[in-house]
This record gives sequence, C-alpha cells and structure tokens, in this order.
Amino acid sequence: MSSRYVVGIDLGTTHSALAFAGGDSTPECLEIRQVLAPGSIEGKTLLPSFIYMAHESEGPVALPWEKKRTFAVGEYARARSTDAPQRVISSAKSWLCHPGVDRRSPLLPISAADDIEKISPVEASWRVLEHLFEAFQVDVAKGNAKETLAHQEVVLTVPASFDAAARDLTVEAALAAGIEKVTLLEEPQAALYAWLNSKGDAWRKEIKVGDVILVVDVGGGTTDFSAIQAEEAGGSLELRRVAVGDHILLGGDNMDLALAHLLKGKIEAGGKELDGWQMQSLMHAARGAKEKLLSGAESEVAIAVASRGSKLMGGTLRTELTRDEVTSILVEGFFPRTKKDEVPATRPRTGLMQVGLPFAQDPAITKHLASFLTRQAGAVENAKGMLRPTCVLFNGGVMKSDALRNRVIDTLNSWFKSVGGDPLRVLSGADMDHAVAKGAAAYALARRGKGIRIRGGTARAYYVGIEGAAPAVPGVPPPLSLMCVAPFGMEEGSTSDLPKMELGVVVGEPVRFRFFGSSVRRDDVAGSTLSKWKDDIEELVPIEITLPAEGRRDGDMVLRDRQSARRVVPAPTGAWDVNLGPSVELAPLANAKRLRFFVPAHKTRGDTERPANVDKEGGQVATRSPFLPPRSLGRPGARLRATHRLKAI
Repeated sequence: MSSRYVVGIDLGTTHSALAFAGGDSTPECLEIRQVLAPGSIEGKTLLPSFIYMAHESEGPVALPWEKKRTFAVGEYARARSTDAPQRVISSAKSWLCHPGVDRRSPLLPISAADDIEKISPVEASWRVLEHLFEAFQVDVAKGNAKETLAHQEVVLTVPASFDAAARDLTVEAALAAGIEKVTLLEEPQAALYAWLNSKGDAWRKEIKVGDVILVVDVGGGTTDFSAIQAEEAGGSLELRRVAVGDHILLGGDNMDLALAHLLKGKIEAGGKELDGWQMQSLMHAARGAKEKLLSGAESEVAIAVASRGSKLMGGTLRTELTRDEVTSILVEGFFPRTKKDEVPATRPRTGLMQVGLPFAQDPAITKHLASFLTRQAGAVENAKGMLRPTCVLFNGGVMKSDALRNRVIDTLNSWFKSVGGDPLRVLSGADMDHAVAKGAAAYALARRGKGIRIRGGTARAYYVGIEGAAPAVPGVPPPLSLMCVAPFGMEEGSTSDLPKMELGVVVGEPVRFRFFGSSVRRDDVAGSTLSKWKDDIEELVPIEITLPAEGRRDGDMVLRDRQSARRVVPAPTGAWDVNLGPSVELAPLANAKRLRFFVPAHKTRGDTERPANVDKEGGQVATRSPFLPPRSLGRPGARLRATHRLKAI
C-alpha cells in the first residue's frame, strides 16, 4: 500500500530541508519549527545543520514536542557558533564521509573541553534527521501515528561522490531517527528532478536528443559534478546519467575559512591578536556574512568576535566584510580562469597531522571541473579528449552568486571555443536552497509513474582484490589481481556470467578484504581480472573481519563449490554475501564496500534481512538492518550501539 505522502530530505552540510507531496500535488517545503533564541520558536524552510550542546546552567532548550531537550538543532545552534564555537557541531556530513576516522565514535565537536558531550558523526546526522522527523510528526502528521515519517516513502539525498560506506552510514542515521522506508538519491540528480518538475512538459522544449547536461553542485562541504545525457529510446526522450565525479571535499567550508583569514588579517593589522577559539568564531561569523552578501541583501556586514581576556567590556574585536571582498576571494581564489589541461595541484602531506577533514589540496574548483571533463571523455561518443556538455544546471548555496555562475560558464566556453559550436545553455529557474529536497520528492513521485525518470545504474565499476599463490620472497609482496564484481552502469535485475574460477576464503582468523573502484573504466565486465592497472582505479576503504569457522579449523581456506551457480546478480547496498553453509558462495553485489554474512546452519544473530534494493534509475532503497539499534536507542543523549557491525579500517 502506498504511503499518503512522498517525502524528500536534503541532509546538507550547512542546511537541511524537507519537501513533501500527497496525491498529485506539487512538492512543497515544510516550515521546520526550530529555536531561534531562548523562548523564541519559528518555522523556516531551511534547518541549519548545526547542533549546539547547551551548558547545564542554561537550562533546557525547549521545543514544542520536547520541553527538556539539552541541545539545539537549527538557527539557534548556528547563532551560538560565533560566541561558543567549542559547543557547536557543524559539517557533520563531511565527517560522515571521512574514511580516516571511526565515524561511529564520539568525535564532535572537535577539540571540545572534557565537560562537553561529544557524539559521533553518525549520531550528529541522526539528530538533524530526528528534528525533521519530529517537526513532520507535529505539523504534518499531527499526531497520527500512521502518517509519521516512519510510514512514508522517504527519499534521502547524498552527494553523488559518496562511497558505499558513507551511504550506508547515512541510512544508519536515518533508521536510528525512525525513518523506516529510505531510498538514497544522488544530489545532482535530485537537482535535475526539481528543475524538470518545475518546468512541467515544457522541459522537452529546452532539452533535445544528444544534449549533455552538466550539473555543477557546490555545497557547504563538497563539490559534485555529474553528467546526464538526453537519448532517444523507442521514439521518446530519455535521460541517463553517464558520469559522476570523484569525491571532492571542497565547498562553502573552505570559502568560509578563506574569508576568516582575510578578516583575521584586517584585525591583526590593528594590533590585535586572535587565538584558536576566536578563529573558529571568526569562521562561523564569515559564513553568516557570506550568505547575506551573496544573497544581495546587503553590501557590507559588520563582524564582531568576543574577547577572551578578563576585560570583556570594550574588548570585542570588530571589523567588516564587503560584497566586493567576498566576490574577489571566491571568484579568483576558487573559480580562477584556467586552461582546460590544468589539473588540480597536489603536495606531499606532513607525517603528523591534527585530526581534521581531508579537504582537497587545490581550492580551484575550475581545475577540478577540467579534470572531471577530461577523465570522463569516454562517457559519450566522439568526445575528442574532453566531455563536452551542452547545458549547465547549477545547484548548491555557493552557486547562488551571479559572479560565480558567470565565471564557470565563461571558463567552460573558453575551453570549447577552439572546436566551435554554440555556447553552453544555462538551465534557469532553479531554486538552489530547496531544489534538492523538492527534487527528491519529485523523484518519489516519478517512481509512482508521475514524471520522467533518470536512468543510472552503478556510477562506478567495483573490484575486489585477490591475492595470488606464490612462494615467499623477501621484500616482494604476494601478487595482487583485481576482479570486477560490478561493472559500470550495472542495473538491478541484470546478470553476468563469471568465468570459471576457484576462489577460497580464509575462516577463523582476521582477514582483510581490499576493494577498489573506478568512475571511468566502462569496458570491464563482471568477472574480468586485471593484473595491472593505472591511476584510473583507486583503492577504497578495506574491511577487516573474522569469518566464522563453522566447524572448520581456524585458518582453513574454504573453496567455492565448483558446482555452484556462476551468476552475478547485483543487489544493493553494499558488498558481498558470504554464505557459509555446505559450500561457500561469494556473491558480489553492486556498490561493493561492505560484507554481510549469512550462515544458514547457525543463525546466531536472529532473523537476517537481505540488503536493500538499488533501482535502475540510481535510487538505493534501504531496509532496516538487523544490526542497527531500535528506535528507543535513537533518543537524545543515547549512543548508537551497532554491535556485530563490521569494522572499517
């Protein structure tokens, strides 16, 4: 039975939003009630993705649905980031995709004092989602248990470049928040769905067969590039996603820091010095000023940072930020004019580094765009060394600036000027603050037959490392080959024959599974083996696990039964099913990244559910995992207790 509403959620780095639609209605954004100041509550269509851990002396941060809450999500949390940055969590989404830390461990706020509660990136994401859950329950469901988000069809968006581990953790946060029916959708696709929905049938007059739509999505934490091609299928126009960029941790957070350094220089020029606490406060203040200046509301914004000394009266550090300064730093620093063959710069990293986010080393987004178009030249026919889009759709709060959009278009046109052709067309009319949430809801409607769908399949080819048998030689590691387990663009329901190959798994002792991915290798088929590869394949986060011996000796190698079926059927979220029964069957799954174990003889973990479905248009449908905590654990102050889950190293 279909739910009454379809719901789209944009879990953003800086802002989150929720759009919903019922029946044949157009998606509309929920006015999300949130605390603006103590005692002041108001509904806004954007919920800042900030969490403020209130001091016990402040008392509860009351909401209409919970009077004793000890933390705040939204506008009040963001406001406190300038005067109490050590108590504020921001950019949790960026931490959610950080492979170098344990994302279920209490890390945030970074560098907080011992008396401040720390939570994991997963829990921080869940708290933002839980606020949306509760606001929807009060203002839309109005207390009707059957109309809460737990019973609605929910589409939750993620960056196109999120790997399978980050996507899985996003689903985990949603399930912990009580959202049961979750489908993941890539944000650039959601932006295009929103544009299509806003145009109605008129979009067919703007898009023609052969067009390649470049989606440039620059948000608070990431820069995402995707390419979608218009094709003819059965006499009708069809859209297919043909390319997705690599994960680039570069966005509004980097720009806020650049502006903070500008402001720091202006303050220090007056003989004042700032400590680390004040620098954090200055960065949060720069974020708020940037948003006001780019929106065109003001031409200059005053900046004030509280003093840390004993003489607080008159000790506030003050300066200002102008629109011209913001435009200059953002345009020339992050969107410089570059040649099409200029690539992002890299530098050796220092051996010892503070715990932090793995930001892109080169801030020039135009260089990353050139690299994406060059690497994806094989996405369409006759690309001649570089994928050439014909249309551009902008998304993300950063791209609300006319100056930034114009610089991107001018740069793209300069790259293709030598080969002739028409200038790029800009798909106008996008609502960059709400497009992703509305587009996610529009996608849910399209799944019900109310709109065109964008075909997708897997955005990358996935491989697993296989260690070869060879005599031990000092200083020479065993040979490693890669077997393709999910080819590029593989869709649910398709099958591929695997070559006759006998594989074994080691049971009873810790082993490491190494996974690899490529966003550009389109010709590898399932089962193909590579003994050599170049930089077009990158290693993903490995998985360390001990497979149960099930009556065998520790360290035994269990061989795959020669008589077992040699078919690959892509299924959803994650990795490999390892069936330890009378025979061992390795079943590679799409988006390979996680291992799940099915032990028919001894079900020691209760009823095991199959992983989620990935539909062929790119949506990743999640079901509740038996290893996730129940809703009762998903309350404020609780911790995620994901026992029995695998450890990503």
